[in-house]
Amino acid sequence: MKFICQTTLLTLACATSFHAMAEDLQPKQYGDFDRYVLALSWQTGFCQSMHERNRNEPAECKTQQEQNDKRAFLTVHGLWPGLPKSVASRGVDEKRWMRYGCSTRPVPNMAEVRGSQKCQAPAPELSSDIATQLAGVMPGAGGKSCLERYEYAKHGACFGFNPNAYFGTMVRLNSEFKQSAFGTFLAENYGSVVTRKAFNKALEKSWGTEAVKAVKLTCNGNPAYLTEMQISLDAAKINGPLNESAFAAQKNPGNCAKQFRLDAVGY
Repeated sequence: MKFICQTTLLTLACATSFHAMAEDLQPKQYGDFDRYVLALSWQTGFCQSMHERNRNEPAECKTQQEQNDKRAFLTVHGLWPGLPKSVASRGVDEKRWMRYGCSTRPVPNMAEVRGSQKCQAPAPELSSDIATQLAGVMPGAGGKSCLERYEYAKHGACFGFNPNAYFGTMVRLNSEFKQSAFGTFLAENYGSVVTRKAFNKALEKSWGTEAVKAVKLTCNGNPAYLTEMQISLDAAKINGPLNESAFAAQKNPGNCAKQFRLDAVGY
């Protein structure tokens, strides 16, 4: 299988330089929320789960191939603002907000975009630089998968985010994870079974104990393999570099239990 992406070091360098010049991510409305959830996929595990469950495999899974730098398999799924207080006051709970996002009724009450019809969502207006950087870290962006259309329509449009700032923030955060001691841990254990204890230790080494409390892991299969991590981040710190104070604790650690595999390419 073949996986098309840019050279990882180039992507990381671009992301770092982007951080220095990027517009801050700022909501123009419904800005009264306290956290974001950064969703990062372990792409090989995500593709394995799609294959095992007989789902329609995205093009980027069908064309997946090995990478010299295994950190390349830590990819971006999305960046999801938490439930705004102004929306919750209209009777919306967390479950409904996470399911519908910007199409939640009675507010924000925007058109719903379905996961099975991502390409029907409007294309966000991205600069060529951001589109190129995003393609290097979000395999479902552009092409036939249209993941960036779906993510912006569901989680970004109702806040009035500048699309370049929204996706540029994802690129930067993904880069920071890859370049950390945690990113090194993922690369060194590619294709191996790891313990949740060792995984947490790598997080703590990078950003302290608050980072451990902020991460929810999703695994599939038996024996289990990692498919996604959801990291809760303080909304007030989203435009700064990651440090211990940037993380926000969440109650659910996920379903990955005591050990799981960092899946390698192939089925």
